[in-house]
Amino acid sequence: MFWDRIAGVYDIYVNIINRKTHRTLCRIVSGLIDPEDEVLECACGTGMLSKVTAAKCRHLTATDFSEGMLKKARKNCAKYSNIIFEQADITGLPYRDGSFDKVIAGNVIHLLEDPLQALRELDRVCRTNGKLIIPTYMNKEKPTGFVTLTDHAGADFKQQFTAASYRQFFLDAGYNSVQIIPAEGFIPCAVAVMTKKERTEHESI
Repeated sequence: MFWDRIAGVYDIYVNIINRKTHRTLCRIVSGLIDPEDEVLECACGTGMLSKVTAAKCRHLTATDFSEGMLKKARKNCAKYSNIIFEQADITGLPYRDGSFDKVIAGNVIHLLEDPLQALRELDRVCRTNGKLIIPTYMNKEKPTGFVTLTDHAGADFKQQFTAASYRQFFLDAGYNSVQIIPAEGFIPCAVAVMTKKERTEHESI
């Protein structure tokens, strides 16, 4: 798997190549976490958001599809005793409905064949009035050489988002209110923040 292969060097991208974006992203996500929160993080990668989330919340369940990424994340987050790491598929999560106060899925939506199915699962495991926090990378008009290189190497970006189309994705899924917070940098990111509301059986998601 591509993500297993690059797990050992991924922190170069996190901490050096796209440092500006990721520092802003960490600050945004940290500011959305409260001390009593039970948090789920999907696509935790090597633990960039896991560290800032664990520093603020009561407990964090951090998941990734790649065991290589999880191995690196466990090492990077070794000082935090309130994290458990588990392998999980974002499109079929092994958690009960309404299990978490905050649900984070960082920089993964653009990689998925069926991002709506992932959103359904994130919504399902979030409690009513809890928050969904979903950052993903934004397209520039012309992709950077790094994005093109990683795409050819196997990252395979399946969705192409601008800030406007990213907001529309969530509106089309049935969320009435979507906050989009930009994180600018070499490869910019946008953080979608939504509060899960009670839905009738006829509403989307």
